[in-house]
Amino acid sequence: MYQIVTDGSCDLDQSIIDHYAMSVVPFYITKDGKTHQKEKVDIEVEEFYQFMVDHKDIFPKTSMPSVEDYIDVFTPILKSGEDIICICITTKFSGSYNSANTAKQMLEDEFPQRKMSVIDATVNTVLQGLLVIEACEMKKANYTYDETIARIEEIKSTGRIFFTVGNFEYLIHGGRIGKVAGVAAKTLGIKPLIVLRDGEIFASGVTRGREKSKRKIIENTIKHFHENHLDPSTYAFCVGYGYDKQEGEKFKEDLLISLKEAFPHFDEPILLQQIGATIGVHTGPYPIGVGIIQKYK
Repeated sequence: MYQIVTDGSCDLDQSIIDHYAMSVVPFYITKDGKTHQKEKVDIEVEEFYQFMVDHKDIFPKTSMPSVEDYIDVFTPILKSGEDIICICITTKFSGSYNSANTAKQMLEDEFPQRKMSVIDATVNTVLQGLLVIEACEMKKANYTYDETIARIEEIKSTGRIFFTVGNFEYLIHGGRIGKVAGVAAKTLGIKPLIVLRDGEIFASGVTRGREKSKRKIIENTIKHFHENHLDPSTYAFCVGYGYDKQEGEKFKEDLLISLKEAFPHFDEPILLQQIGATIGVHTGPYPIGVGIIQKYK
């Protein structure tokens, strides 16, 4: 008997959270540096993006869940006689893992018979969501506590996100790209291609224009499977979008068509989820891309 816990960086719809009966510890969003609101509790993701669209000169920030936030979630689970597997956003992006680990240490004496494991997902946003879903599926398939942890550790390194953003403003503001390069990019209409792997963001090229950048993301996803001799049917997929859900839906359709052309036997579902504030504050309101991770079996 164990429960899967994660933080708000997983960017999963409430329907999925409810389906798997997982617990999510939210991040905080601040638009003025003073008032902090819990994501999806005090402020919806749609409202967060609308603020960014309406206030292009203001850059919201997020802050991690506190130790107390984790204690508040862990305690009822432990009291019910269940163990905990907590999967947190990559430590290279946030200290959420540290908050969870401190909460664990503070509760160990009170619940000596219970097991608590805090795992660095080494990923974030919709890719973290896919990893959490795989953990929940293992629990559903009656994997033991130790078996689930071992498999999480095995598959998390297979995760990748291939994505692009609407403009360079938020990357510049967050120190992710030099201002000179940003000015040149704006002048030329260049869009960055980015890949997230092993918990870090890396540039993977540039394109001219939004449509070309989206096509290139799909090409890079397919290229990843070809170059590494991987079978896409053994992977879980999720398309992540920001402010524009319609664009996300169309991108998902295009991705599915391209995957079936490249791999005729491919017949896997592709999840569609809205990218939340923890990555949205770095990308701006128009991130779009695809996350992939190896399934647990």
